[in-house]
Amino acid sequence: MEIITNINDIQNDLLIWFSNQGRLGIPWKLKEDGSRPETGEMLSPYGIWIAEVMLQQTQLKVVLRYWKKWMITFPDLLALAEADEQEVLLLWQGLGYYSRAKRLHKSSKLLVNLIGKNNILDFSFWPVELDQWMALPGIGKSTAGSIISSAFDLSFPILDGNVRRILSRLIASNKSSLQDTKRLWSLSEQLVPNHNPRDFNQALMDLGAIVCTANKPKCNVCPIQNYCLAFLKYDPIDFPKKNLKKEIPFQEIGLALVFNKDGELLIDQRLDSGSMGGMWEFPGGKKESNEPIEKTITREIKEEIGIDIKLVEKLLSFEHTYSHKKLFFTVYICDLFSGKPRALACQKILWVKPNRLFEFPFPAANTKIIFALFKHLGIEKENL
Repeated sequence: MEIITNINDIQNDLLIWFSNQGRLGIPWKLKEDGSRPETGEMLSPYGIWIAEVMLQQTQLKVVLRYWKKWMITFPDLLALAEADEQEVLLLWQGLGYYSRAKRLHKSSKLLVNLIGKNNILDFSFWPVELDQWMALPGIGKSTAGSIISSAFDLSFPILDGNVRRILSRLIASNKSSLQDTKRLWSLSEQLVPNHNPRDFNQALMDLGAIVCTANKPKCNVCPIQNYCLAFLKYDPIDFPKKNLKKEIPFQEIGLALVFNKDGELLIDQRLDSGSMGGMWEFPGGKKESNEPIEKTITREIKEEIGIDIKLVEKLLSFEHTYSHKKLFFTVYICDLFSGKPRALACQKILWVKPNRLFEFPFPAANTKIIFALFKHLGIEKENL
């Protein structure tokens, strides 16, 4: 096990830096009146839990906007637990990784059962053990530790991407094995103090976000540079070892905006399986090899919805990149030619007026299509 001999110095120097340079205004780390909590004072675990899940795979500046809207719509645990899943997905729209929203909704019901309806506003009834939080869908050890240390100011270690990078540089470790992960967890456990762990863990995350960045770290202003082996003996940019980027698969997608004679548009709801399960979309699918995209659209609509359509005009083409794949969309405005729509490859289909589209949760790529359609039809979003 790696032993750090200057723990107190690192803790003190980092906390001093945090008090002067840290991100002290993060709303879920403040009391209701906007003031900073005293050492040992409890904060709302609900708001912190929501924020921590949002922060998985998403930057703070993006999360801040979504978190504020979330807390207005679902101000407490019971409001979330009693909400319809479609409401939750609609509010999450644009944030990505939609399975997080579904897991939050499911977890809210589990937490209500654990805490009790009458106790949700009393923070002392909320769980304070790692295994209790890790029993919830989508909560790992680091997220659980961050929730507990932030809400209750209890000494639990964290190891998110920022902290992993700092600790890897601190001991000049560029390995990525399971053994190395255990080593970094051990370091994090040694470093987190019993007094004021909330600020210390936040200081670590802030240091990684502001100073000890993945590229071009600002070592000249780092408060713990004197203890950093990567800085003292090597080049910090070499730590931790970077994984080779995998080539992202590319797919062409054809989509149809199918209108009926009443000017209504056909949308379908995805099956519940998958990361975007339960969300709404425009029907279509993947282009087969050497297939014209127009053929893709008519074929997919016949296979998925059971109708024949007439392609009227192309609305737009665009590229959209997810973390695991890159898609190129071609979208046509179409008329229903024959047949009655059936949910053959989805859980539900609906005919809706175009001005109602924002009442349904769509993936981010579909949002771009909606705006293009509104422009084409002369619909102003502000007037909806």
